[in-house]
Amino acid sequence: MSKKINQSLSFLTKLKKLPVTASDIKCLLTTEAFKTELFAQINNATQRIYIAALYLEADQAGEEVLAALYQAKQNHPNLDITVCIDFHRAQRGLIGAAKGGDTNTTWYQKMAEINGQGVKIVGLPVKRKELFGVQHLKGFIFDDLVFYSGASINNIYLHQQERYRFDRYWLIKDKALADTMVDYLKQVIVNSEAVVQLNSPYVPRFNELKKEHKNLSRNLKLSGYHFDPETTDCVAIRPLTGIGTKKNLLNKVIRAIFHSTEQELILFTPYFNLPTALSRDISSLLKRKVKITIVVGDKTANDFYIPEDKPFKTIAALPYLYEVNLRNFAKKHHTSILQGNLKIHLWKHDSNSFHLKGIYSDQRFSLLTGHNLNPRAWRLDLENGLLIDDPKRQLSEQIHTELDNILVHTRLIESYQDIDDMATYPDKVKQLISRLKRVKADRIIKGII
Repeated sequence: MSKKINQSLSFLTKLKKLPVTASDIKCLLTTEAFKTELFAQINNATQRIYIAALYLEADQAGEEVLAALYQAKQNHPNLDITVCIDFHRAQRGLIGAAKGGDTNTTWYQKMAEINGQGVKIVGLPVKRKELFGVQHLKGFIFDDLVFYSGASINNIYLHQQERYRFDRYWLIKDKALADTMVDYLKQVIVNSEAVVQLNSPYVPRFNELKKEHKNLSRNLKLSGYHFDPETTDCVAIRPLTGIGTKKNLLNKVIRAIFHSTEQELILFTPYFNLPTALSRDISSLLKRKVKITIVVGDKTANDFYIPEDKPFKTIAALPYLYEVNLRNFAKKHHTSILQGNLKIHLWKHDSNSFHLKGIYSDQRFSLLTGHNLNPRAWRLDLENGLLIDDPKRQLSEQIHTELDNILVHTRLIESYQDIDDMATYPDKVKQLISRLKRVKADRIIKGII
């Protein structure tokens, strides 16, 4: 074992963690199960409900969730309910929707006028504009249970209608872990003067929060989850946060997972645009003959994909940009693909979309996260995750079941030529990508998508 592998493995094993009983960890496999469990937990909670997500959408599923939260408060008046979402994202609708009129925020305000202020919906402005970074923390906490998923709340994540967005769904019943995650949300976010209650009668503009935002930015970089660790040789979890490139523990752990892997590394990412550091790490792993599996959504399973028979919008070029990255990556590592050391699985299921993130390493370390493993998550967004250390492989059956379920709707890439190239793209997409490359704007865009 090389010195680098030893150092990375030592770093991961010595990280302070919380012991968790393996039987209190459960993986769900479908969007339907996610929705059923979400409402069951809302209905059963008696002490606290804390939700961290990118957004709570003003659509049918969002309305049902918010109605359930208000009903839970009515059933249990002392129930502490807080939903933490991105401040800027709440001021608009879905990308491509008409501007003007009601927003998610105005809907929250209307619901509060009807139901009162028993459900607190707070908006976190990570950066001055959404383009430069968002609140990307994830996790649903119900009393002493953590329900971790990368999903936000709207129709497609909850499979409300005919389409769904596939994610990961893990239940962890542990009071210490739930306390830790709630304490962070309370102390660092909810108590910040830059974080505003979005369902209050008046919501300030960002320009009114500039001074407070400076303090918040500093605190986000310096703060993390705090807990009293315990030693165990069984399953243990380390909750992680990170933002920016300096002192980002989550990013540091991700690289340590890569470096420590000796046999097999499995990655899930919906948007193929690896940070330079991770691209180099993968090259190093392949040189060591480590088996690497990457599961990524087909371009048609991307959130931003627009079918060719629909009106073209600039945002529709994003899935093609990701595919260009993937094809170039596969071409670079073509020999490893032919040797069977690199497996790329493209996920596609009808018109549904793919939103899975995370890492498996050597059947010991698992990372549940909303981190997209891309430059934006690496440098700009506020991210979190749960590192699961399972030295005795007590969760291996659930992990294999989840992986098998994920791979059902994938096809294995046997050559980089199996991935579409620009010659097959719609004319407007080809023109846009060519224009970006000509003015070298594609490099700038790669850093923020």
